[in-house]
Amino acid sequence: MKKTAILPVFCLILLSFCTGKTDKPITDGQPAPDSATVEVTEIIDTVPKEIIIEKELLYDQHTLEDTYPYKDTTREFQWEKIKERLTWLESIQKEPATWSILQNYRNKNGEAPLVKNYHRDSYRRIADSLGVERFQGIPLYLTTDTTVPELYGRDGALVKHLEDYTNFTRVASVHTGKEWMIPKKYIQTIPDTIVFKKAVFVDTRNQNITTLEQEGDKWLVRSMNPATTGLHRPPYAQETPPGVYIIQEKKPRMIYLVDGTTETGGFAPYASRFTNGGYIHGVPVNAPRKSLIEYSSTLGTTPRSHMCVRNATSHAKFIYDWAPVYETLVFVFD
Repeated sequence: MKKTAILPVFCLILLSFCTGKTDKPITDGQPAPDSATVEVTEIIDTVPKEIIIEKELLYDQHTLEDTYPYKDTTREFQWEKIKERLTWLESIQKEPATWSILQNYRNKNGEAPLVKNYHRDSYRRIADSLGVERFQGIPLYLTTDTTVPELYGRDGALVKHLEDYTNFTRVASVHTGKEWMIPKKYIQTIPDTIVFKKAVFVDTRNQNITTLEQEGDKWLVRSMNPATTGLHRPPYAQETPPGVYIIQEKKPRMIYLVDGTTETGGFAPYASRFTNGGYIHGVPVNAPRKSLIEYSSTLGTTPRSHMCVRNATSHAKFIYDWAPVYETLVFVFD
């Protein structure tokens, strides 16, 4: 197997620090900080370590090259962006930490309260100022005010677990370090023994997917495949949201409905759910057909899914078998 080394990467990590340790609202007259404001920012350039990526495929069907033709142009695997995310992943695991997952799939943990500033999005659903929907959302409260949430978090998002209180848990964003208070029912803490050594990268711009696994000081590419991500088509289809998520559950067959009805439309095989109703899955099988479909000519072309990431069925099975629940990160980027 040919091995290709990737050049070193250096990145900047932004950390913000907030204060507050109470479940009770603070009413000392101090104004709540703007949710978009970083109060204290420390820029750390501390990544001299070389990030080495080598190809050592475990799944070699429908494999794409680093750069490949698409219509009258070319597409690619954005290795520099992948390296940046791997650098970040290694950096957040340098020190011992407890990790938690935000969870509210289908509002199973309760509909989130209204945030301070909200609007109705293109689906006529309530969303916060950043466009994150209330449906399946997790309320994020300022550490200085637990009366009304500031924003909504996305189901499946990774956060750093800081401290538990009577009704709330204080967490920190893995992206900015900003601290939030979240009602305990929306938090799933994962075991301290877990180390994230497997990652799936979904590129919505190039419509491809790659899986990587850390072995020693290297990250090994396990697959490189075409994928089809979510299409923004209200009120049913939604784009695959960018971010960092954790694979939360798996279904050998994820049943889906005909849009706007309660009628079963078919199933998607080998489905691994990472956020809300977003799954990595194989080629959909429309009812009444029951047999699996290996490949679709639409894979790797343009977005057309309902938030999900559609794959060749055998590749979806590979991820289903290879990626442990609560131990595998999914990076969605463009």
